[in-house]
Amino acid sequence: MTAPDADALGWLDTQEDAMLALLERLVNIDSGSYDKPGVDAVGARIAEFLAGHGIPVTTVPVEGYGDALKAHVAGSGGGNRPVVLMGHRDTVFPKGEVAHRPFRIADGRAYGPGVADMKAGLVMNAFVLAAFHRAGAPVPLVGLFTSDEEIGSPACRPIIEGTARGARAVLNSEPGRPTGNVVTGRKGGVFMVLEVRGKAAHSGGNYADGRSAILELAHKTVAFHAITDLERGTTVNVGLIAGGQSVNTVAPRATCEIDLRYVTPPDRAAAMDRIAAIVAESTVPDTTAHLTIKGEFLPLVQDEASRALFETYARVSARQGTPVAGEFAGGCADSGFTASVGCPTLCAVGPVGGKAHSPEEYLEVATLVPRARAMAETIAALAQA
Repeated sequence: MTAPDADALGWLDTQEDAMLALLERLVNIDSGSYDKPGVDAVGARIAEFLAGHGIPVTTVPVEGYGDALKAHVAGSGGGNRPVVLMGHRDTVFPKGEVAHRPFRIADGRAYGPGVADMKAGLVMNAFVLAAFHRAGAPVPLVGLFTSDEEIGSPACRPIIEGTARGARAVLNSEPGRPTGNVVTGRKGGVFMVLEVRGKAAHSGGNYADGRSAILELAHKTVAFHAITDLERGTTVNVGLIAGGQSVNTVAPRATCEIDLRYVTPPDRAAAMDRIAAIVAESTVPDTTAHLTIKGEFLPLVQDEASRALFETYARVSARQGTPVAGEFAGGCADSGFTASVGCPTLCAVGPVGGKAHSPEEYLEVATLVPRARAMAETIAALAQA
């Protein structure tokens, strides 16, 4: 390890209190995916921290969602390909959630909306960038702070893919698994809305004239769920439904939202073909249906380069006394986009936490610095490879 790398690690070892202070500031800002002011406020705090350490930050304007931020740390490798440290600023929680349960620490765990998923990862990335800016980075670094991951990155996906193309590697700081492991594979996901149209009629006076969109949706819902194949890892879930006009009217309209999860691209194609056939066919005569894809994640499929990246990270962690393994996750993440453009990718390298998307979400405080060290040592190892 070079002297600058050792200096970066030594500085990180002293930063737990500062990390927690920044984490508290970020967690105590409501930043649901559709709350552009809130997501941008989190970005402003991160940009302020980075600017305070002399790191330039570029804002990529995003209409309708929070802007994307890119931080740049020059590396001694000159024109060498950068390592990208990635994370999202949005959470799944509604505005006002922070007022009910602000940031707190109890028995070695931190709590609050998005504390693990993934504001702790954002803090870690920011501090690793600062450590290498102070000591000298062995390769160029890009910190990418996005804004809409929880809803499938509809606006930031092109930014993510463009940043990853040609990069040396991507380290995505989603929370480490409760086991302490990282994620080497993830499912892909397609999020859809189905609208069914029928014909209204009085449910008592002229029932036979009606065509119930709700009844048709019920038939389709059963058919959608029948696509699920647990052995293949394919699941279809109708998670939200709505419809009807009044209790005494045959429903002229009904909608549902559908979640498809799959392991490989061929699995996606097979499931989508079956979904399309169900949409096209009608059990209730004279009803029609229209399917819209609202958002989509690509699967994280580990290739040889990503496996080598994981093995580098695992060696570093083992040397620190915290062995890690790779896990497969059913949840989706932006790491699928970076892997899909051919960039070696490792996910869930952030501080360890659990129970994401729930009021019980927690972060293991003691993992903040060790995970930052593991990221920094991995970057140093990539520079030597």
